[in-house]
Amino acid sequence: MTTHRPLRVAIIGAGPAGTYAADILSKAEVDTSIDIIERLPAPFGLVRYGVAPDHPRIKQIVVALANVLGRGDIRLLANVNIGTDLSMQDLREHYDAVIFATGAFKDAALNIPGVDLDGSYGAAEFVSWFDGHPDVPRTWPLNAKEVAVFGVGNVALDVARILAKQPQDLAKTEIPDNVREILEQSPVTDVHIFGRRGPAQVKFTPLELRELAQVPDVDVIVYPEDYEFDEGSLEAANSQHQTKQVVKTLTDWTLREPTGAARRIHLHLLHSPHEILGEDGKVTGVRMERTALQGDGSVKGTGEFIDYPVQAVYRAVGYYGTEIEGIPFDASKGTIANEAGRVVDGGDAVHGLYTTGWIKRGPVGLIGHTKSDASETIANLVEDAAQLYEHSEATPTALSPDNLLRLLKDRGVPVVQWEDWEVLETHERDLGEADGRERIKIVPREDMTRIALRHE
Repeated sequence: MTTHRPLRVAIIGAGPAGTYAADILSKAEVDTSIDIIERLPAPFGLVRYGVAPDHPRIKQIVVALANVLGRGDIRLLANVNIGTDLSMQDLREHYDAVIFATGAFKDAALNIPGVDLDGSYGAAEFVSWFDGHPDVPRTWPLNAKEVAVFGVGNVALDVARILAKQPQDLAKTEIPDNVREILEQSPVTDVHIFGRRGPAQVKFTPLELRELAQVPDVDVIVYPEDYEFDEGSLEAANSQHQTKQVVKTLTDWTLREPTGAARRIHLHLLHSPHEILGEDGKVTGVRMERTALQGDGSVKGTGEFIDYPVQAVYRAVGYYGTEIEGIPFDASKGTIANEAGRVVDGGDAVHGLYTTGWIKRGPVGLIGHTKSDASETIANLVEDAAQLYEHSEATPTALSPDNLLRLLKDRGVPVVQWEDWEVLETHERDLGEADGRERIKIVPREDMTRIALRHE
């Protein structure tokens, strides 16, 4: 076994999961040469394209990620898509190991009647639109006065808040201009958030929930009949600090009187989506079934149904991973099939393939989980290092970092490296500064690459 050369590792995805994995691997006892390959022209994944523009606080995570990617010992190859620009065979020939950190950015399925009606949308699609994702349309049909949002996580709150917020209160954020212009035309007056379970089971974080009540000219309306607590609920509220804070906030809201604001967010608990109602192919309402707590925090339907008139539905019921051709996939979980980060096929580890982040464990957990997740995967890769050297399919010529870059350029792929991203970021910040904002996002992919690669 010859180990005088660095172990060549490709990490697919430049979001938090991929960047943390690269950072941890770069500090391991194995000598490595690391490339992060990202399909978009910009790094940072859902931190750039999954956090609402009025939450710049969360975007400070970008600073930590940029510190890793900007050090110079990890190479970023952005605007490179696995499956079209590079095949799995290309990766095998150029790297000893590949770590998939491709995340989960599609909407999880909700199998109820009417889900395919015009006016029924996945929340992930909407978030991508208002965050200026380069691969989604520039327009969005905001023509509903009354809207339903299914789900009680932070994404549901983001969707409801962006829909209900007065556009002038978003004007100084990094919201793209095309998004702000469309939001200004929205006729929305009422947004209804629906959750299946009770106040002790919602997934909102306390800070995100409290922020909802501070949106100017928007009333948050709650319904006392939705505030039930069983033994499991009380136990959760008493034993978990975050749950206790959320329950207190929600309960306090039952004592508030509406102020007569122009827009309202209604929070309905113990409501399970039964059907999306429609006429002439378009959403006209939602039929919800009242649920009842069962003692352990779970619920079951009561057989009582309530119809709410709405003209649009946003399904914020979770994210789902995207399958990569040739990589074993667990469709029941929406994840790459793996054991502790080692990709497996029928229970056997697949040589040289690893995974981390949401595509490894499913779309749950916060940044802290992502770091521990990456640590587990990297520990196993390091443990396998001798085998990775010994059984590598890479050729000595292909292992040269310059070789892959040459291959991509020969294929006409406009690769965006870190220094190119810095050019694009400076451009976005300059645009923002001229308008009194932190940045103005460049949205079309071709404009992003043109600016980044100085093709003015």
